[in-house]
Amino acid sequence: MAVRSIVISGDPVLHSPAAPVEDFGDDLSVLVQDMYETMDAAPGVGLAAPQVGVPLRLFTYSFVDDEDRSWRGVAINPELWVTPVPAGEADEDEDVEGCLSYPGERFPLLRSPSAILRAVDLDQKPFEIHAEGWLARIFQHEFDHLDGTLYVDRLEHFYAKIATKVTRKRGWGIPGLSWVPGVDNLED
Repeated sequence: MAVRSIVISGDPVLHSPAAPVEDFGDDLSVLVQDMYETMDAAPGVGLAAPQVGVPLRLFTYSFVDDEDRSWRGVAINPELWVTPVPAGEADEDEDVEGCLSYPGERFPLLRSPSAILRAVDLDQKPFEIHAEGWLARIFQHEFDHLDGTLYVDRLEHFYAKIATKVTRKRGWGIPGLSWVPGVDNLED
């Protein structure tokens, strides 16, 4: 098992819908274990296969909430239902989100406060999680990756303009850029 490179915004795999997982063999098991290692090394709370250059519909997640409840798993070929996103503007403290494929940056983004995730695990066993708060946010963020959407694509105009400047300044927005957690220092 190994930490994989995380592709950066601009790579086509991040901006295209991912294909359903059909082969549940050993290669998928290795991919999932590598994704856990990569997510943990970053550190992150979620990682979608397109973020490691694999255009398949699956993501890993690992989250401990304020009540010390923990969720860790893989969602393969997920479906996601969300409640409506609240009206108004994103709170600059409560709604701040980041992304391993847009490293080092965080912007506020309104998300639905609750979601229902349905998927299968590595053994093709179906499961369902009713998520609230940050867990719901994580699921929405990772599910977006499977549809070719980055969180910066959803930002309000003011923050979208800042993200565009950051992309230009860092030379992102082109294919082939990546970083390796634990190896690359992305600090300015």
